[in-house]
Amino acid sequence: MKMKCVMLAVLLFSAGVAMAAADPEATMKPIIDQLTGIIQSSDMKGAEHKVERRAKIMEEVKKGFDFREMSKRVLGKSWRGLDEKERTHFVGLMTKLLENVYIGRFEDEETQAGKYTVKYNGERVSGDRAQVSTEVNDGQKSFPIYYILSKRSGTWMVYDVNIEGVSLIRNYQEQFRSILRTDEYSGLVKTIEEKIASFEEGKK
Repeated sequence: MKMKCVMLAVLLFSAGVAMAAADPEATMKPIIDQLTGIIQSSDMKGAEHKVERRAKIMEEVKKGFDFREMSKRVLGKSWRGLDEKERTHFVGLMTKLLENVYIGRFEDEETQAGKYTVKYNGERVSGDRAQVSTEVNDGQKSFPIYYILSKRSGTWMVYDVNIEGVSLIRNYQEQFRSILRTDEYSGLVKTIEEKIASFEEGKK
């Protein structure tokens, strides 16, 4: 019995090392492939399946995306002035906003009906930072998507996405900077909440 426990511990440790040692592209590929499968699944097509489809998509996204790091970088120095409760709330808002803005663009009827494919064009690694390059074809055109990752506790996680030359983080930094300047943090939160509410209204 003791030997079996020792062997089990060794196997679990080895599996953990193997997962931690996975390179950025190998980490991202199964997540992206799952997302592609969900978007084009015949069982998930149509507006009537939007809530279920979105839940499945976000379940996969959260496996590889670090929304806390995204939120921290978007807010910049304003992040340092928040307590933990405020930070948690802001991460939740950013996660919901990005879900509606970015996931929504891959859920339109043309994309779901077409042949949606992803080509992997390699990775660049520099210390604990990396970029995974992909090319997406939505059945009508191809466009590049770059995933920017950092390694935390041995695991690669995405903290920025560059779509057709536009950085997610830089885009929101610029949008939020002017709001923070005039309306401060409370005004920014209100603006994001209103934006999310408008998306929610659009679901009905």
